[in-house]
Amino acid sequence: MKKVVNILTIAGFMFFGAIQSTFAQDAGAEKTFHQELKQRFIEGDPGFMGVVLVALILGLAIAIERIIYLNMATTNTKKLVASVDDALSSGGVEAAKEVCRNTKGPVASIFYQGLERADEGLDAAEKAVVGYGGVQMGLLEKNISWISLFIALAPMLGFMGTVIGMISAFDSIAVANDISPAVVAGGIKQALLTTVFGLIVAIILQIFYNYIISKVDSIVNSMEDASISLIDLLAKYKK
Repeated sequence: MKKVVNILTIAGFMFFGAIQSTFAQDAGAEKTFHQELKQRFIEGDPGFMGVVLVALILGLAIAIERIIYLNMATTNTKKLVASVDDALSSGGVEAAKEVCRNTKGPVASIFYQGLERADEGLDAAEKAVVGYGGVQMGLLEKNISWISLFIALAPMLGFMGTVIGMISAFDSIAVANDISPAVVAGGIKQALLTTVFGLIVAIILQIFYNYIISKVDSIVNSMEDASISLIDLLAKYKK
C-alpha cells in the first residue's frame, strides 16, 4: 500500500507539472494551471479542501492496488481446465496438483484445494471448492468498502464546507450590516469551491469503484464456472 501511495504521489506531481508547462506556454503571463489550482484550494478553505484531498489520495491508492491485484488474479480458466484434464489423464491427482501449484490466481488455488480432498470423494472435494471459493472471494473484495466510504465522504465534506461558507457569508452581513455582493462574495465562493471539489473527488472514485466491481464479478463468474468444470473432471477421473 505504501508503494502505491508513493507512486500515486509522484505521478500526481508529474501530471500537474506537465499541465503547468503546457498552460505556461499557451497562456504566457497568465496564471498556470498549478497556480490557479493552488489559489482555488486556498480560497475554498484549506481545512476542508485538505481533508477531501486526503480522501482522494487514499481512495485512488486503494483503487490502484485493487486493480493491480485483480489483474494479477485474472487467469485463463479454459487453459487451466484443459491442463488439469491432461494432468489427471496422464499423471493422476498429484500431476494435476502440480499444475495448480505452478499457476497463479485464485482459480488455481481453488482447484488445488479441491484436488487435495479428491481422495475423500466428490462431496468432500466439492465442499473444499465451495469453502475456499468464499475465502478467495473475500480476498478479491478486500478494502473495496473503503473506496465506497470515500465516495460518500467527499461530497459530504464538500457540502459541510458549503454550509460553513454560507454561515461565514451571513456573519459578514451581520458585521457589516450590509448585503452588498462584496460582503458575501468570499463566503459564497468558499461554499461553491468546496462543493465542486467534493463532487469531483466522488466522480473520480466512482469510476474506479465501478471498474473494480465489474472486474471482481468477472473473476467470480470465472471461478464458479471453473469449479463446476473441476468437479466434472474429478467425476470423469473417478470412473
